[in-house]
Amino acid sequence: MTTLHLFDQALVLEPQGEDILLGHATPAWANMVGPFGGITAATVVRAIMDHAQCLGTPLSLTINYVAAIALGPYHLHLKVARTNRSTQHWTFEIHQAQADGTQACVLTGTALTAARRTTWGANDVPMPLVRPPHEVPVVQMPTMVEWFARYEMRSLIGPLPQQWDGQESTLPPESASTSCLWVRDSAGRALDFPAIAAYADIFFPRVWLRRPKHVPAGTVSMTVYFHADVQHVAHTGAGFVLAQARGQVFRDGFFDQSGYLWNEAGTLLATTHQLVYFKE
Repeated sequence: MTTLHLFDQALVLEPQGEDILLGHATPAWANMVGPFGGITAATVVRAIMDHAQCLGTPLSLTINYVAAIALGPYHLHLKVARTNRSTQHWTFEIHQAQADGTQACVLTGTALTAARRTTWGANDVPMPLVRPPHEVPVVQMPTMVEWFARYEMRSLIGPLPQQWDGQESTLPPESASTSCLWVRDSAGRALDFPAIAAYADIFFPRVWLRRPKHVPAGTVSMTVYFHADVQHVAHTGAGFVLAQARGQVFRDGFFDQSGYLWNEAGTLLATTHQLVYFKE
């Protein structure tokens, strides 16, 4: 029997009744607190795509991380809110047992799928001119976060700080919180829509780059817009994805960041926007 890739193991869901699925947050994707947010996003995308009523492919996904998800079982409540001729709207929540035995909501969100049709198109966000991945050394990521081992990362701009001195970046504002890196699955798993959702959360908190101080930080809300169609995803295969993110405003304990994902052919696969909490 073929052993499932660690990514696909984390995405396994078991039906528990109408619109309820049982999942498990696994140690292979552990973050500093709870699982890597990207693997949770990927699980929701997989659940939607596997649903018997699913129309088309993912177009957008918004996830609100209400509370930290604990490693272990949880229940995903997934519902079709409305189906139109070519679009379909979804709502979802994740509930998990708490220490006192009660069930609590730990995640909410919405998604949109669509039956895509061929139209005129243009790309106003071309991929940056950067060195190809084989010319960029692999980053040795810290071992204290397990999910880092699931990816091969090759940093071009704005790597994880080596000195946590708390000094604000002296770079121009347009690049002070920018990171750009090549990334791919470390075990050679081919790209699909759930993987794109996970890649959208690949970036460490921009506040650490803008001012290298190891403050606690975590995503509050993340939206992913899927620009790739089935052919773009298939063409990407197990190749590298160029991931770029930039912070925008840091204020009153929150900041936002925008991100882009291109494949090696220069196709813009997805864009993403996050709101992140940080603690002083």
